[in-house]
Amino acid sequence: MLSAIILFGTLAVLLVLAVPVSWCIGIAAFLALLVELAVDRALFLAAQQMATALDSFALVALPMFVLSGHIMNTGGIARRLIEFAKVVVGWLPGALAHITVVANMLFGAISGSAVAACAAVGGLMAPIQRKEGYDPRFCAAVNICSSPTGLLIPPSGAFIVYSVVAGGVSISDLFLAGYLPGIAMGLGIMVWVAYVAWRDRLPRHPVEGGAREALAKFVDALPALGLIVVVVGGIAFGVFTATEASAIAVVYSLALAALYREMKLSQLWPLFVETATGTAVVLLMVSASMVMSWVMVNAGMPKALSAWLLGLSDNPYVILALINVVLLVMGTFLDITPGLLIFTPIFLPVVTNLGMDPVHFGVMIVFNLCIGIATPPVGSTLFIGAAAAGVSLQSVNRPMLPMFAAMIVVLYLITYVPWFSLAIPRDLVPWLAAIFGTSPA
Repeated sequence: MLSAIILFGTLAVLLVLAVPVSWCIGIAAFLALLVELAVDRALFLAAQQMATALDSFALVALPMFVLSGHIMNTGGIARRLIEFAKVVVGWLPGALAHITVVANMLFGAISGSAVAACAAVGGLMAPIQRKEGYDPRFCAAVNICSSPTGLLIPPSGAFIVYSVVAGGVSISDLFLAGYLPGIAMGLGIMVWVAYVAWRDRLPRHPVEGGAREALAKFVDALPALGLIVVVVGGIAFGVFTATEASAIAVVYSLALAALYREMKLSQLWPLFVETATGTAVVLLMVSASMVMSWVMVNAGMPKALSAWLLGLSDNPYVILALINVVLLVMGTFLDITPGLLIFTPIFLPVVTNLGMDPVHFGVMIVFNLCIGIATPPVGSTLFIGAAAAGVSLQSVNRPMLPMFAAMIVVLYLITYVPWFSLAIPRDLVPWLAAIFGTSPA
């Protein structure tokens, strides 16, 4: 009990004081260690756990996918994907809002970054939407809420972090499991967009030039879309591992940048530096969280929490609903990576006792925390999306509420219907592998 009080009390105080999250986790865990160990032994154990956390081949994929995303962000990909999205949904009423959702799903999936997708798509779409008479607050809300879809649609750094923290859950299965939930999140937002388009009589924006121009835009975007097919297809059918796929993604994105000729060689070094610094922050959090996980397990916190939740109800639907409520509330204060690092070791033992597949839970917790990065007060896409549209943070809160409601409905659908998460990795891929005579990863 004393370890738990010191751990979470210190963590809460440091977070309120705006101390960097990785330091919050590390300091809180070290102080909790001092309850049972001398200072020298606590230092040795903390260092040992941090080194063990980073001794993972799967983590190599993280900087590689981040680098691939940075290369594609500067290579003219966003404009081509928006043009392709116009081909797909430009015929719908409220087309420019629908295009924002589809472009975020595509660009986020390729870059693996909700913030990058939000900035790129919002920056390109906002002037066009203003010119066509769209409410900029509504458009900003659509961009903010739809940009996290790329964290579910692979490749996803969030799933890599979850795999490591959860103890080796298959990254390949997690990538494949994210497809349907990510698409469902986007479709949920598009349902509300369709209603607003009908209510406000928003215009259509079909591709000018007919089928020939639509085909040209599709062909122009095809190389970028090919990254999803090559990387995820190769993982699914056992051609290469997720870590090997990350290196292939870098080579592919470099080839694509050369093909489109919109990135200079001199821009590569800043991208390398940005990748290194961004990855270092994440890996420091991962290593610090391993110390925190050891403290929690050694103190029996997951077992105690599991017993407490099961004491409240023996109905798994009720327990999963409570877990979702906790994650939704805490997600408003935490970014997705620290949220995964803190809550995965707490709730994973609880849900596994209920018989929940760890892959299914991984999708559930990532989906939940994706909602959090779009919510005030500290949502990262909230700040980026409002700035890109040139509107105030307060003005987008009301237009976002119905979209949050749609995302939460989809969240509970994902939570209570495992098929959405497990159909592709557990059923479809093995079936296709049997047909083509390959071995799924």
